[in-house]
Amino acid sequence: MKERDPEKLKLLYERFRDVCLVEKEVWKEIYMPRDVKEGSVRRTNVQDRYYVTIENPEIEAAIEANIVLGPKALDAAISEYSSGISFEKV
Repeated sequence: MKERDPEKLKLLYERFRDVCLVEKEVWKEIYMPRDVKEGSVRRTNVQDRYYVTIENPEIEAAIEANIVLGPKALDAAISEYSSGISFEKV
């Protein structure tokens, strides 16, 4: 199911940026920590897996080109092309 919650999408775009910067390439699968509350203990070692879908190769190429320019340039590219990037929870 595609993620549509604006707050969750904001976090997913940030996570996508971080993973791309670390891996030095466009990454098509990301993991987001999920808070699980068990009694009074909060566990954060549980993660949700998301597939990243990029609508066309031109968007992917633009994002790829901005990875080497650093986080600000990559943020700008992701913001510009966010309508062509979607996240599907697996």
